[in-house]
Parts: sequence; structure tokens; C-alpha cells
Amino acid sequence: MRPRLPSPLQEIEDERFARRGVRLLLKRDDLIHPELPGNKWRKLAPNVRAAAEAGQNTLLTFGGAYSNHLRATAAAGRLLGVATIGVVRGEELARKPLNPSLAQCAADGMRLHFVDRATYRRKSDPEVLDSLRRRFGAWQLIPEGGSNVLAARGCTALGRELRGTAGLVAVACGTGGTLAGLAAGLAPGQRALGFPVLKGGSPHFLNEEVAGLQRAAFGGRRGEWRLEDRFHCGGYARRSPELDAFAEDFEDRHGLPLERLYVAKMLLGLTTLAGEGAFAPGTTVAAVISGAP
Repeated sequence: MRPRLPSPLQEIEDERFARRGVRLLLKRDDLIHPELPGNKWRKLAPNVRAAAEAGQNTLLTFGGAYSNHLRATAAAGRLLGVATIGVVRGEELARKPLNPSLAQCAADGMRLHFVDRATYRRKSDPEVLDSLRRRFGAWQLIPEGGSNVLAARGCTALGRELRGTAGLVAVACGTGGTLAGLAAGLAPGQRALGFPVLKGGSPHFLNEEVAGLQRAAFGGRRGEWRLEDRFHCGGYARRSPELDAFAEDFEDRHGLPLERLYVAKMLLGLTTLAGEGAFAPGTTVAAVISGAP
């Protein structure tokens, strides 16, 4: 199945925005491909193409036991014809039956390698990477979460598809690669707003991650963007009663199932900001639906 690009743009009638004079659009990246929705296609496809051009037919990446990124990489390998290796956090998991997420990775042909948590924390150390090369032979690395220079460049297409449609474009942020590319692809005068889903660490950490990706991919900061960090709802893979209530209400209003760990947090943030009067009347806001529920 070919990817659906550009992804559809859907207008949502929501009185919480309308009464503030704000128009809400949904950028339906979740409809790009049933197995590689949203930023997964935009980030992984350039990495697979680069590996093929370099004559490399194996990708290696990292993730936890329920990693969406591992599942997406395994699916990309099967769909695009490259071998995949997933280094999984938690050596004890090797002694247990595979959970549904890892079982799908294996079904898609991914070779799973379990490491203890101390080793996983050192996954970028040269000695750890060398040991993986000795074990598996040559491979091309995709970082945990998939955000690298190629991924950021791939996500510029998202920004280009949204040129002329909205003054503000919002996206949920994990590792920052989508925001880095999105902002670079937008037209002058458009702004990008990222909603981090992680809690803790320096408030400037993700800012520097996004800025660093832009420097590496584009030679410097590109586009107008900022982060809004009030809506992580407890941190990565965490949910709050407020988040669940909001998501259920949004689904009832609009008939759109929401992915809870990224998309719902962004939409909660946008709805709260609209209620606070953060958007000037006449503003059009486009929210990137970056993953399927």
C-alpha cells in the first residue's frame, strides 16, 4: 500500500475554539499508512532510503518493551525490504513470553536483542555499539524515537503541506524531530508549537534537542517555534484523570478516537490555551494528529 501523501486536512467545529474566534484544523497524519502512521513514515522512510543508497540492508534501533518506534521500524523493514534489529531495554524480558508489541515486531521480521537497563542507558557509548557490531555485523543506526538529521529533513514535508493553511501549527513532542522538521518546512509568518509529553529534566533540554537537530539538518535554527510544557499529564506513558476525561469528551463530540500518550495531550493543551485566550480572534490552528489510537 502506498502512503497517502499529502495527508488530509480536516476542519473541526468545536465551540470551545469558535467562541474565541479560532478555527481548528486537524492534519490527519494518522491516515498516511495503516502500519506507519504519522511521523513514523516521515521519519523512517528517509532513513531506509539512505541505508539502501549506502548499500546497507540492516537497520538497528532501540526501544522499550512497548515501544511504538520499535513496532514502526519493524513494519518499515518488512514493507520496504530491509532487515531490522531491535535492542530492547530489560534483559529479564528475554525469559518471558513476548508481549503483543514485541510479538508484532518479531512477526514483522525484527531480530530482538535484550539488554540490561544499565547497558541500555549507555546505548550511545562506543563500546556498546562496537559490541553490537561484533554480534550482528554491519548495520545502520536509527536512534531511539527515530529523531535524527534524516528524520528532521523528512518532516519538512509536513510543514510544506501546511503552508498557507494556518497561522499556528501544533504537534506533540517526544524527541523533537518532528517539530524540528515541521518548523523548518513552514512558510514565513507561520508558527509551530510543540507539546512535550515527557516530564522532568531541564526545561531547556528539549529546546536544545530541537535546536541541535535543526543545526545538524539545516545549518541553524529554522522557522518560528516554541514549546509549551504544561500538558505532559505526569510524563511519558502517563495519563491523568483530566486527560482521560478530555479525550472521552473530544471523542464524543467529534467521533475521532484519540491516541492518549501524544495526541490527546496536545489537543488538551490547545483547548486549554484557547480557553485562556492565548490565540487572537481570527487565528487558524492546525493540530497534527501524529499517531493512531
